[in-house]
Amino acid sequence: MFGPLSLLIENYLREVGFWQVATIGRGCKLDPKLISALIERWRPETHTFHLSCGECTIILEDMHLQLGLPVDGYAVNGPASSTDWGAICYELLGAIPDKINGGRIEMGWLRDIFLEPNNDATELERIRYGRAYILEMVGGYLMPDLSRNLVHLRWLLKLVDFRAADELSWRSTVLATLYKKMCRATRPNKAKIGGCLSLLQL
Repeated sequence: MFGPLSLLIENYLREVGFWQVATIGRGCKLDPKLISALIERWRPETHTFHLSCGECTIILEDMHLQLGLPVDGYAVNGPASSTDWGAICYELLGAIPDKINGGRIEMGWLRDIFLEPNNDATELERIRYGRAYILEMVGGYLMPDLSRNLVHLRWLLKLVDFRAADELSWRSTVLATLYKKMCRATRPNKAKIGGCLSLLQL
């Protein structure tokens, strides 16, 4: 999970619309049995849970109430491939990871390289830390893959300008990713699931 929340990047998190996620997404302990029970009741063809009391699903309003993510705006999409991810990392983060596999980097690298800034940190250092923090939040909480240790750098491309990132519909992207991961988890022999699983519990 993303590290301690620094007040030095609060304004960046607010600009992107991730402040509420950063404050409530910490310490949410998942119950694997509850998650499994819900996945067993998930129907991919209708994107609903079939329960004894009827059908229900997670909607964008739930996302707003629980995560406070922006919904209005442009779709969070774009190319998932780049000719030079290293150059993008250097430009936006000021550092290049040792390993970039298919546009994905290890979140452990983000934690090791981007330590919480102190009061003497420059504006550029704070911006880079803010980008790394949000990138780890996306890969570790909002849209984790099955490994829960890798994050795709395509999300970093959305953090070039924090104000522009606030104009994106992050909420719909997180929900669509969760639906996709739950549909995959219903297939036979699938033991793991990605996505923002805290939404299932909350």
